[in-house]
Amino acid sequence: MEPPTSTPAATPLCDQLKATDNWNPNWEPFYQLDPAWTEKFMDASCTHMYAPGVRRHIRKALELGATPKEITAVLQLTSVLGIHTMSLGAPILQEEMARFEASPQS
Repeated sequence: MEPPTSTPAATPLCDQLKATDNWNPNWEPFYQLDPAWTEKFMDASCTHMYAPGVRRHIRKALELGATPKEITAVLQLTSVLGIHTMSLGAPILQEEMARFEASPQS
């Protein structure tokens, strides 16, 4: 009997970002490792380290009536959060997985 296969999670937001050339290539390693997590991150993260996305969000906030002071407060609150760990760790994980899979198992 074959093991059950899981259907890959849908990633409409990631797909849209890629199709509209708004995809940061630094996101690709963690997308490859976990597309479902990346989709949730793209939908909920306060910071992606991606200027065009920040610009879009600020523009929309201003359109919806947010003041510069309110937007500044959000930027200050989120400045301590980041994706640095995943941005650094995901590519290293991929490299180490490849090295591990290529080496003879002891």
